[in-house]
Amino acid sequence: MENKHMLMIPGPTPVPEKVLLAMGKHPIGHRSSGFSEIIAEITENLKWLHQTKSDVLMLTVSGTGAMEAGIINFLSPGDRVLVGNNGKFGERWGKISRAFGLEVEEITAEWGKPLDSEAFRKKLEFDNQKHIKAVIITHSETSTGVINPLETINKYVKAHGEALIIVDAVTSLGAINVPVDDWGLDVVASGSQKGYMVPPGLGFVSVSQKAWEAYKTATLPKFYLDLGAYRKATNKNSSPFTPPVNLMYGLQVALQMMKDEGLEAMFTRHRRLTEATRAGVKALGLPLLADDEVASTAVTAVMSTGVTAEAIRSTIKKQFDISLAGGQDHLKGKIFRIGHLGFVSERDILTVIAALESTLIILGNQRATPGVGVAAASKILG
Repeated sequence: MENKHMLMIPGPTPVPEKVLLAMGKHPIGHRSSGFSEIIAEITENLKWLHQTKSDVLMLTVSGTGAMEAGIINFLSPGDRVLVGNNGKFGERWGKISRAFGLEVEEITAEWGKPLDSEAFRKKLEFDNQKHIKAVIITHSETSTGVINPLETINKYVKAHGEALIIVDAVTSLGAINVPVDDWGLDVVASGSQKGYMVPPGLGFVSVSQKAWEAYKTATLPKFYLDLGAYRKATNKNSSPFTPPVNLMYGLQVALQMMKDEGLEAMFTRHRRLTEATRAGVKALGLPLLADDEVASTAVTAVMSTGVTAEAIRSTIKKQFDISLAGGQDHLKGKIFRIGHLGFVSERDILTVIAALESTLIILGNQRATPGVGVAAASKILG
């Protein structure tokens, strides 16, 4: 049946009807007083979501663009940075840093395992000359479904005194508590197509006062992604360049929905959905890539047994029109990923677990007992 597609990947995430309808309005001039009022409201609500009184800036980019902006605005060629790499996105921030001539040292962990905070502590404490200018961390590693120990690593960054903490919160913001001011996070990047419940195209960067001090002496090249220009414009409820007007209509409504739900309720919902998903998958006899203690509330990575992950993904798409994400790089074909981020409900989780049960049976998995996965997930949600 047409128009019954179900999106259960870690981004783009499902978009609420209210957001879609808002985006369908006629655009207005982006320099008009009416649009300035929208920017003012969005900016206030972005600060609420980030739990900060500092700047939160909107860019017409993906999450990768937001992270690039977060790197190039506060550093200079030759600066030494520590990059946490335990998945596809940590790996990407190392590549971006090298592309701009930074001296990169990676602290790595096996994909599916969290970063070792002690490794960061040792590197930072040993840096008596304060050569390390930034620590770059992916909070929720989407490629593996792992949450990294951001709060602990950040404490060691703060003890260092000189280094900035630059955070990829693309799939954690809105799904797990990221209290920017309480933790003293310097640069936090995110993207609209994740917890914000808006289609791709908007990136967000929060900037601390410490980061703005670093901005004054940073010499990496920038123009369109010059956050100083965005700060100046945002303070006037404007944008330095033409923004995606209709996406911002949607963002306005999505942020209103998030405020109505409330931060703690939003985080609790994501935890429940994560626990239910993991319980349902375990009951079906499928192993999970990440341990429960470090599980991301955005996405669950599942290892296939008996049949390939791609067979599961293609069959569930063909039979039930449900999209699951695949593995990346060396995990391609070995895992599939179930997104439970943003506009996702308990009904969605029960639906995808039931469809997964049927898919395994169709593919001849003898260990898949009908109803056992749904029962396990329902126990968490009941």
